Parts: sequence; structure tokens; C-alpha cells
Amino acid sequence: MSMTDLLSAEDIKKAIGAFAAAESFDHKKFFQMVGLKKKSADEVKKVFHILDKDKSGFIEEDELGFILKGFSSDARDLSPKETKTLLAAGDKDGDGKIGVEEFSTLVAES
Repeated sequence: MSMTDLLSAEDIKKAIGAFAAAESFDHKKFFQMVGLKKKSADEVKKVFHILDKDKSGFIEEDELGFILKGFSSDARDLSPKETKTLLAAGDKDGDGKIGVEEFSTLVAES
């Protein structure tokens, strides 16, 4: 399954473009722009599994740095600061990674 099976390619392109500048990433605006906020809980979980590149059941800090590439291969990497900000927003239990439920909560809060 690819991201465009779940989200509009046009919405993804617009959202990636909106955050092309370094230090501009805002996960709340990004999730709204790609249409993730409007998706069902099951669809949000499918997006999580696409972003979980190593299939560990978690999105770890190193994977978070490449989260935009999970939506579009030509997207930029997040800066270390953006990655840490996103991890802090999503890691509710403080274990240093984001699980599927934490990801669903992160999207819902957007």
C-alpha cells in the first residue's frame, strides 16, 4: 500500500511544498493539509504503518527525521530540531518513540 492509496497526491504535494523551507515544519498544519485529519482511525493506522519503515511497531526518532519522505520521496528531511519537536509532541509515554496509538492521538490533536 502506498500513501497515495490513502491520501490525495495533490494534497500531499501542496503540504510538502508548504513546508519546503528548513525549520518550517508544523505537524498540525501538515496533517490537516494532507487530509489525514479527515481520515478514519483505521486509515490513520495504515498511514502509521507506511511511515514505520522498519516495521517495529514504532516510529523512532531516526525515522521521524524522514517522515516527509514517507509522504513523497522528493520531500526534504526534517531538521534535528524539528524531529525533536515532533517526537516531544507525539511521545506521550516518554519511551523515545511514537506508537500507533500515540500517532493516532497526534493526528487527532491537529
